Amino acid sequence: MTMNHDLTVAIEEEVIGWRRYLHKYPELSFHEEKTAQFVYETLQSFGDLEISCPTKTSVMARLIGQQPGKVLALRADMDALPIEEENDFDFVSQNKGVMHACGHDGHTAILLGVAKILAQQKHQIKGEVRFLFQHAEELPPGGAQEMVKAGVLDGVDMIIGAHLMSTLPLGKIGLSYGPMMAGADTFKMTIVGNGGHASQPDLTIDPIAIGTQVVTNIQHIVSRYLDAQETLVISVTQFHAGSTINVIPNTATIGGSVRSFNPELREKIPTFIERIVKGITEAHGATYELDYRFGYAPTINDEVVTRFMDEMVCELFGEESREFVKPTMASEDFSAYQKVVPGSYVAIGAGNKEKGIIYPHHHPKFTFDEEALQYGVKLLVNGTLKILHLGG
Repeated sequence: MTMNHDLTVAIEEEVIGWRRYLHKYPELSFHEEKTAQFVYETLQSFGDLEISCPTKTSVMARLIGQQPGKVLALRADMDALPIEEENDFDFVSQNKGVMHACGHDGHTAILLGVAKILAQQKHQIKGEVRFLFQHAEELPPGGAQEMVKAGVLDGVDMIIGAHLMSTLPLGKIGLSYGPMMAGADTFKMTIVGNGGHASQPDLTIDPIAIGTQVVTNIQHIVSRYLDAQETLVISVTQFHAGSTINVIPNTATIGGSVRSFNPELREKIPTFIERIVKGITEAHGATYELDYRFGYAPTINDEVVTRFMDEMVCELFGEESREFVKPTMASEDFSAYQKVVPGSYVAIGAGNKEKGIIYPHHHPKFTFDEEALQYGVKLLVNGTLKILHLGG
């Protein structure tokens, strides 16, 4: 079952208008009050939707069909980033130091368009469509897990998420069976030594010298602890120690990021890191404190849901539009939903070199080709109808 093409074309300008309004008034993670209000009021204007606020700055709308069937959730994120925008178009951000630099304004506009079309076609719905407008994707611990705790997935059979990608050309739809985005965890450790004068290092326990050994040996986890086929990135991104040129400090603080796909491996990394830190500090008479925090889990697409989307892409846009994308070490809290129900995350091509749309996500000049919005609306509308019709 597919939707009449005219219905998606009819709201094209409206979807672009929503995107531009949201882009003009971006809000940071956990502060999306006006964004959530705009989404709520826009959804109200469609009719036939049961609308609620699962958390302070998120919105959920339920479209319950006239026939029994499966329950499908569709998710869009709404938050912006703490970036000063450097674009010069008419709808540039009006909130200083805040910018939609990752396409979430487009995600929200797409899902509003999907909700409007499907609400008008309630008689065709078998089961239920649940529209999740999520807050705080950009800032761990993230809004997805809060929404799950609030019960947004109660009774849901499967979930779909979509992300506009400036790194994927307009007209392409990126799919991945299995791992698509990595889990993201962080660590911070303090090496506690005994400071003193730089001229007498023999009277100190130098946390800088010890810390550099820790940094070097942490790299051995990837090169020497793992099977060569395993994928893991450990990046030390912070090293802070000392404030005076002729003084060896008492402490050194080291921080970093860990990215992985394998859930079993992910659980072992803190033990690997602690084994290294413990051994090196004990060898030199120092002590340590280690704080390891698990962040977003890996985004791993369900095969059945992905196959539905794969078939839909080929049916709507042709096989030449389908692109199987390699897993990326970036992360996404869509994974919090996938822990509960089967789900698939797809990438919608939104880059266009001819229009100068070449900047990566989180860049001050990031934007996307607004023609991609219609690809998103058409894919999610028709994908929803296909899944509910076949699964109902």
